[in-house]
Amino acid sequence: MASTASAKKTMSGKAVTRAPRDTAHEGFLTHKRGRWAKLALTLSLVALGAYLLTDPIPRHNGGTWLGYTLGTIGAGMIVWLSLLGVRKRVIGSKPFSLKGWTSAHVYLGLSLIVVGTLHTGFQLGWNVHTLAWALMMIVILSGLWGISLYATLPERLSANRGEVTQLQMLEAIRTLDRQLDTAAQPLGGEDAEFVRMSLEQCTIAGSLRQRLFGNYAKDGNARALAATADKVMAGMRSGRGDERLQQIQFLLERKEAALAQARRHIRMKTQLELWLYVHVPVTIALLAALLAHIISVFLYW
Repeated sequence: MASTASAKKTMSGKAVTRAPRDTAHEGFLTHKRGRWAKLALTLSLVALGAYLLTDPIPRHNGGTWLGYTLGTIGAGMIVWLSLLGVRKRVIGSKPFSLKGWTSAHVYLGLSLIVVGTLHTGFQLGWNVHTLAWALMMIVILSGLWGISLYATLPERLSANRGEVTQLQMLEAIRTLDRQLDTAAQPLGGEDAEFVRMSLEQCTIAGSLRQRLFGNYAKDGNARALAATADKVMAGMRSGRGDERLQQIQFLLERKEAALAQARRHIRMKTQLELWLYVHVPVTIALLAALLAHIISVFLYW
C-alpha cells in the first residue's frame, strides 16, 4: 500500500514522487492551520450567544444554569491548561504533541477571558470568587507577555550572540581585564586609577533594574572610558598625546562593546525569567483560589 506521506503518479511512463508537506517550521500559533484558534473562537461565540439569548431572573450570575455550565467548562480548561509544564517533561507526540498543547494553551487560555467573565455575570466584589477571576486575568495577560517574548527573543538572542556562547562572552571580558591590568603597569597614579575603576567597579549584570533597562551609565568601565577619552582628547589638543593612554582607551572601548553584548544577552534572558516568576506562581495561586471558589459555592450557596 502506498504511504500516505507521499503520493505517486505516473507521467509519461515515469513514476513521480510527491514529497511530504514540510511542517518542521510550523509555529505553535499556526499549528494545524490554527485549529485551536478556531475552536477557541467558536467556544467564545457560543458562550456569548448563550449569554445574550438567555434572561435569567433576577440577573446573570454564577449561580444560574448558564453560570454553572460556563464555570464548569472554565474550571476544567484552567486545570488542563495548567498541565502544560507537565507535558513539557513527557517525551513523545501522543496523544497531544507539545506544539499542539502549547497552541491550545494560548488560544483556549484567551477564550477564558470570555468564558470566565460571562460565568461571573459581571457580578464582581471583594470575595474569593472575584479573586479567582482576577488571578485568571493576570495569568492570561502575563501569558500574552510570554507569547511576545517567545515570538521575538530566540531570534534576538541569536542575532546578539552571533557565533559565541555566553561563556565565551564572559571569557572575552576577563581577557580584556587581564590586558588592561598589564597595560596599566607603566602608567602614573591618576591614569592607573582609571583602569582600577574599570577592573574593580564594573558589573556585568548588576541589579534587576539594570538588567531589565540596561542603564549602566554609572558603571566603573563607562566612567573610566569617559575620563580616559577626555584626557586623551585634551592631550591631542595640546600636542602631547600619550600612546599608552590611547592603548588604555582602546581596551576600554573594546571592553565596553563586550559588556554591551553580554548585557543585552542577560537582559533578554532576564525578561524571560521574570515572566516565569510572574506567570507560574500566579497560576498556582489561581488553582488555589479556584479550589476555594468551588468549595465555597457548594458549601454556602
